[in-house]
Amino acid sequence: MPELPEVEVVRRGLDKWVRTRTIESVQVLDPRSVRRHLDGALDFEQSLTGCTVSSVVRRGKFLWLGLDGLEIPAVLMAHLGMSGQLLVEQPEAPDEKHLKVRISLTERLDYPGELRFVDQRIFGGMFLSPLVPSPDGLPAGQGSSESAIPQAAAHIARDVLDPHRTAEDLYLALRKRSTDLKRAILDQGVISGVGNIYADEALWQAKLSGHRKTATIRRPEVQRLNDALIDVMTRALAAGGTSFDSLYVNVNGASGYFARSLNAYGREGKECLRCAQDGKVTLIRRDPFMGRSSYSCPVCQPRPRTSR
Repeated sequence: MPELPEVEVVRRGLDKWVRTRTIESVQVLDPRSVRRHLDGALDFEQSLTGCTVSSVVRRGKFLWLGLDGLEIPAVLMAHLGMSGQLLVEQPEAPDEKHLKVRISLTERLDYPGELRFVDQRIFGGMFLSPLVPSPDGLPAGQGSSESAIPQAAAHIARDVLDPHRTAEDLYLALRKRSTDLKRAILDQGVISGVGNIYADEALWQAKLSGHRKTATIRRPEVQRLNDALIDVMTRALAAGGTSFDSLYVNVNGASGYFARSLNAYGREGKECLRCAQDGKVTLIRRDPFMGRSSYSCPVCQPRPRTSR
């Protein structure tokens, strides 16, 4: 599932190609992709037609388009799910195999004329969400200066790269939980935007075990983890995100290449690069985790004794 860097790459593409343009028409090709729009596909099409995209905003993994022209203030939420893609295309380009929603935009010289939502597994979708006040009165997310937030995203915490969030905020949120550290940083109510891949990478970089109990975590350790989360996300963003298959692409259909820089995730049985620098041979370990996998170094990320 796309994590913060992948969604931010998409947000930046939409901000360049779609913001300030007016929606001329909407075609829902598969009603399942607008199932969260409770008034149905026809209302979805009619409500969006004539609206102008005023902003493209991200908070964690949540992405939305601000709209001018609606009677009741709302935004267009775009949930990518496991396989959703938002692509900008010229109208004459062949339809993608799993095209679900087509949004035609006003013409602009050399700009693609359509925004297409493509989704192979149909776990994602698009829908209108009303705006509510941001809980802390601050801008809702990246790409917005407004303190209004979509109701659908109001429950999630600020994300790793949010300038209005601090390491102290993370520390206080972790100490309110009674769980393992990795589970906690995957909790979007603690800090948003972190998924399985970047959790493993940040924990490795911070030399912390995901099995640590949040009740035992200390401020200096949280500062180290916070720094690692920011660094990992920033580097992944610069690389265009992480792509393991063709399902994650940016708005122009290109894949990210941060997978080439992973230090822990997916490296089971390979040498820990940090241990190797110290002349040690330590192999990255894979453990089952919530139906997925966790990757860590058994030497530089020692587990608490109770979880061995």
